[in-house]
Amino acid sequence: MKRLVFALLFVNWLMATAWCPICGNDLKIHQATAHKAKLHNGTERHYCSLRCLVVDSQEYGIDDIRVRDYQNKTFIDANGSLYVVGSSLQGVHSKLSKVAFANPKDAQAFARQKGGVIKSFEEARKIALDSLKTDNAYDAKIKTAKIYPMGKKIYTQKCKSFAIELNDFLEIDELKSHIETQNLCPHLNARQFQALALYLWEQQRHNVWEDIEDRVVVGEDEKCPVCGMFTYKYPRWAAQIFFAHDHHEHHVSFDGVKDLMKFYFDPNKWGNYQHIHAKTMTKILVTNYYTQKAIDAKSAFYVIGSDTYGPMGHELIPFGSLPEALSFKNDHRGEKIVRFDEITPAMVYALDK
Repeated sequence: MKRLVFALLFVNWLMATAWCPICGNDLKIHQATAHKAKLHNGTERHYCSLRCLVVDSQEYGIDDIRVRDYQNKTFIDANGSLYVVGSSLQGVHSKLSKVAFANPKDAQAFARQKGGVIKSFEEARKIALDSLKTDNAYDAKIKTAKIYPMGKKIYTQKCKSFAIELNDFLEIDELKSHIETQNLCPHLNARQFQALALYLWEQQRHNVWEDIEDRVVVGEDEKCPVCGMFTYKYPRWAAQIFFAHDHHEHHVSFDGVKDLMKFYFDPNKWGNYQHIHAKTMTKILVTNYYTQKAIDAKSAFYVIGSDTYGPMGHELIPFGSLPEALSFKNDHRGEKIVRFDEITPAMVYALDK
């Protein structure tokens, strides 16, 4: 699946060498459990742990999975490796540690010394997947008790006075890159920097969005039917189609107007959606880029061809009024402004090129 494409590719490559895009962990510190993989669009992603790789794979198709050999410190094919699970080493986002080896003798020697059981990659991945819910709860407990309070204290006492539009960032590693390159909070060690980032990303960002009235509300289990992404992660871009079925109103959520329009033109291309068509659609909501409030898609104004990218690259960026759209178009080198009824399939799919 496509993800964070076009102009973001180079930025992602830079950030992938620094922090995990899922949790923000410093990859230099977590080299022993590091993983790499490629998304189906060819973008390479670096992770701090098997757990974060598993989280990403729930949302996107990934290929060419590699893991760092604990013994030789080089990346190896994960499918041919052996994992020692549950050793005395501290786990990363998990109570069970997971480290990989290319040589069976190295894995056996490590297990004799540090404990744990030897598993194949698929077995280790299944263990990580099955324990994800409890591991996340364990992680959340630690964050709430220690990390968020530390991050808040650092933000209020050690950082320069700064305000960040947190919904401008697609992932936590982008936020960390911005803070570092802009020197917004200097002289922090890796532990302090991670606490600050987690506080801003997981608490402040959530609070900011919750304070917005009349927003597009998306559940954490909702996926975009077009790309498979969890739409709640991208509130600035959230969009929904509502429809009537069995005497009830239902909705489908999207991570941007582009995917919404792909679905709108041909719902059945993306699954069994025979009950969704023009006569059953009751309303369509998109998120005003400036106010971040829900607006009627059919009355909105859309800027195409700007230098601003959404989770899926180039986007149709919605606004509630023509002056808003004109201002954005001028500030962000947009090509043109269109209304809902002027959008065509060719126009939408051209945004992927």
